[in-house]
Amino acid sequence: MLAQIAIFLLAAIIAVPLSRKLGLGAVLGYLGAGMIIGPWGLKLIDNVEAMLHISEFGVILLLFIIGLELQPSRLWVLRKQVFGLGSAQVAITGLVLGGIALFMGFTWQAALVVGVGLAMSSTAFVLQTLAEKKQLTARHGRESFAILLFQDVAVIPLLAALPFLAHSLGTSTTGGAAAHGHGGWLDAAKAVGIIVALIVSSRFLLRPLFRLVATFGGREIFTATALFIVVGVTLLMDVAGLTASLGAFLAGMLLADSEYRHELEADIEPFKGLLMGLFFISVGMSANLGLLAQQPLIIAAIVAGLIVIKFIVLYAIGRVAGTAAPSARRLGLALAQGGEFAFVLFGSAAGAGIFTSPVSQLLVVAVTVSMLIAPFLFMLEEKVLSPTLDREEAREFDTIEAPQGHVVIAGYGRVGQIVTRVLSLKGIPFVALEKDADQVDGVRRYGGKLYFGDATRLELLHAANVGGARLFVLAIDDPEDSVKCAQLVRHHFPNLPIIARARNRTHAHRLAEMGVTRYYRETWHTSMEMALQSLLQLRMPPSEAATAIAQFRDHDLELLKRQHAIYQDENKLIQSTREASVELLTLFEADREKR
Repeated sequence: MLAQIAIFLLAAIIAVPLSRKLGLGAVLGYLGAGMIIGPWGLKLIDNVEAMLHISEFGVILLLFIIGLELQPSRLWVLRKQVFGLGSAQVAITGLVLGGIALFMGFTWQAALVVGVGLAMSSTAFVLQTLAEKKQLTARHGRESFAILLFQDVAVIPLLAALPFLAHSLGTSTTGGAAAHGHGGWLDAAKAVGIIVALIVSSRFLLRPLFRLVATFGGREIFTATALFIVVGVTLLMDVAGLTASLGAFLAGMLLADSEYRHELEADIEPFKGLLMGLFFISVGMSANLGLLAQQPLIIAAIVAGLIVIKFIVLYAIGRVAGTAAPSARRLGLALAQGGEFAFVLFGSAAGAGIFTSPVSQLLVVAVTVSMLIAPFLFMLEEKVLSPTLDREEAREFDTIEAPQGHVVIAGYGRVGQIVTRVLSLKGIPFVALEKDADQVDGVRRYGGKLYFGDATRLELLHAANVGGARLFVLAIDDPEDSVKCAQLVRHHFPNLPIIARARNRTHAHRLAEMGVTRYYRETWHTSMEMALQSLLQLRMPPSEAATAIAQFRDHDLELLKRQHAIYQDENKLIQSTREASVELLTLFEADREKR
């Protein structure tokens, strides 16, 4: 066992970073590692079934975490997208794919599992990829998250229904419905009773238990209690004839509004991540890669049909919901692959006898291949489709109504917004420029006064009547654009005062090179105030704390001026910083001796 664990860990250590470096994500790294060390690769692991059973606890913990995150308030905020787009995607895709399975001779129970299982997308892969590409806040990113959230919820009742589907399949094929009907009702009643007991106990037993453990037990006992709850509920679900996944999900959801939700999530997250990795490696090992050689055309047809059908459905519901064509296309490509829950569903369905093990293996291989293709769908969108199909004429900059004696503000981010609000309150006229069209449209929806324009363009500066302005506030977030704008203003409007935002010391030096002397490092004043409050909180006399902060402030400002001449020479800059640290320490020690 230790040797097999070592092989698992080594495979993950090598494959996952390599997969991430190639832009394929961690999930595909785990799957690839499993394929390499499994029976169809190097054959380093022989007992695949045992490892798969152990690793399924990772799925249980994943569903517990999903339940913890499903706060009713969060669902209510996203209700239209989650229950609108999400339900439409799962229902339509499930009906189409399930209908195809029914047409091919599957029973309706098997067709239901196949349809809904293939309708799922990879939550782990999609969210990670969208986050890496900084697309989670885009329209297709928000809609992808909402649909994935609904899929995570939708898989729960299907997992819970598998025993009943298997039971109905058995009665319908053997003709013993009357014999099994009474037992079926008793099983259903027992399941409902256990679920109700779980709901009641979460309020009157679980929360007081966590309160007691948090007070007297320590961190490790709190973690042990959380794991015990998950395992205990899993065993209860087994008694009820329901799936362990349903129990874990319910346990998490019932604790979603408790005061211990964040601590529970933080404690279980490492176990979940490691066991989910183990699960994906086990899936990779159990994937019957021999089928790729034996039935390549069938698998290719399943994968192609899955991706095309899911893309068409997602694109259509996105357009019906009012999503622009490019965003709807990105939504369809992002969620076109199969997902990790398909592995759980198909494995459980085969175990329950809903369809055979060869069918499950074929579907698992098809889903795995679709997940391997998923990164290339993102590349297709970025490299081919978006440049080819989204060639729209650039949005024209706004016509600016600029007064005389006003203030021009370049950049409407965190800094620019506060400056404009203060000027508005004092009745001082201003012109605010922002080149992010989405930001401009968003501000205008809330009644803000903002012009779409690029302050690094000289014609826009003339349109904003910078020549007639009293002050130029440079609040652009990007240092390169900020320096370019400063250079333009200083060159063409040399007498105009400039107040600039600097992200850091290097940015401040570059602004100084442009002749901007009144720059403000955006975190510096806040840091000074926090340092002062820290000293006061530590019971230092107010006068001594104020003196220390003043000494540090004056020394830092003087150092910034001295280092301007050498900031591009790293060796000299390092030496200067070391000397300044010794100098500041000497200054503080001299002040302490005076006291």
